[in-house]
Amino acid sequence: MIRRLCFIAALMLCWNTVHAADKPVPKKAIGISLLAATNPFFVDMGNAMKAEAAKHGMEVIITSADFDVAKQKNQVSDFIVNRVSAIILCPADSKAIGTSIAEASKAGIPVFTADIAALAEKDKVICHVATDNFGGGREAGQAMIKALDGNGKVAVLDHPEVESVILRTKGFKQVIDDYNKSGKGKIEIVAILPGGGAKEKSFAAANDLLQSHPDLNGIFAINDPSALGAVAALEKAGKLSRVKVIGFDGMPEGKQAIKDGKIWGDPIQFPDKIGKETVQAIVKYLDGEDVKKEILIPTALYTKTEAEKDSSLK
Repeated sequence: MIRRLCFIAALMLCWNTVHAADKPVPKKAIGISLLAATNPFFVDMGNAMKAEAAKHGMEVIITSADFDVAKQKNQVSDFIVNRVSAIILCPADSKAIGTSIAEASKAGIPVFTADIAALAEKDKVICHVATDNFGGGREAGQAMIKALDGNGKVAVLDHPEVESVILRTKGFKQVIDDYNKSGKGKIEIVAILPGGGAKEKSFAAANDLLQSHPDLNGIFAINDPSALGAVAALEKAGKLSRVKVIGFDGMPEGKQAIKDGKIWGDPIQFPDKIGKETVQAIVKYLDGEDVKKEILIPTALYTKTEAEKDSSLK
């Protein structure tokens, strides 16, 4: 009887082993929480992540925080429950997202950040891939000096909740400060207002700027939606021709506004490169290879000269 039971058990073990081998091995999955699905920059980034992941036989779960860190925290919790292989975050709040990063790390899931870095629990992020935002901010400052011929009053439409914008504004201010110290001219920053990184809020902020500073000469907007909001306010006030707008991003609508002479220029980013590099970093890490703590991609200044040669524009 005992021999018979052992024989049956052996047969069952062989059966289960053979059929387990027949089962497809589940793909590795990457949980992705973008900042905003309505922003073409993040749409391009997400598409690049999906395409690069597919090359490596990986699936992606793409979600959008829509600027809401509470929503993003819930998305991270879902990723942890689903036991994804890695998480990519574009933090809605660089400080508040820290607790979620810590939870993922505790669960053994590596976290990567793209475009926007985490300030809290930054040490638990495996790799941050982004535009060189500080360098791009400096490029925006140099563009403003050129646009105003070295003299004028300017304002900044800011969004200090995210690390990438903090760096852009810091780079911009540094260049303006250095220029003023050189004695070659005077660019005065008269106001820094929150624009929320969104067109509607920046439109309202720009309206306030124009009322409190009617002699304004320039606006640095930290992304294209902010710049387009500023353009709408300037058009409404009939001041578009006298106030130079420097944006940041290089979205299609922003580039078209540059060609149309509504925005003076943008330090442009390359979201497709950010998306691709982030997934490649994940693949290397999961394969046991060393990964750089930070990968920065330089901006390139895009003005009407470049826009006139851009076949993608009208």
